[in-house]
Amino acid sequence: MPLSDNERQILAQIEYDLKEDEKFAQAVSSKGLYRHSARTAWWAGIGIVVSMVLTILGLQVHFALAFGGFLAMLACALIVERQLRAMSKVGLRDVTESLRASRVNAQRMREKFTRER
Repeated sequence: MPLSDNERQILAQIEYDLKEDEKFAQAVSSKGLYRHSARTAWWAGIGIVVSMVLTILGLQVHFALAFGGFLAMLACALIVERQLRAMSKVGLRDVTESLRASRVNAQRMREKFTRER
């Protein structure tokens, strides 16, 4: 069933409004879709390291404290696994490309400032 002229006009207005909304465009861009999962995985990775330190230090105090640190480390590892699985291969590729791009930009800035001195 074809759209009426009024429906086409409404659809065109919605498309225009979505294109003009920069915050929305950034949220649905390839970088924005996976940013939350990448950030959560990053913080959970830091949690793994902190929990490992807590486990090692807890062994010197009491085994229950070390076991609690181990459980926290296990929980963080599960969060990392779940977030990476949610991002899938496509999301991981997008995240790695954006990281590479930021490293290239940082390298260019370093070269620019070292040449000026």
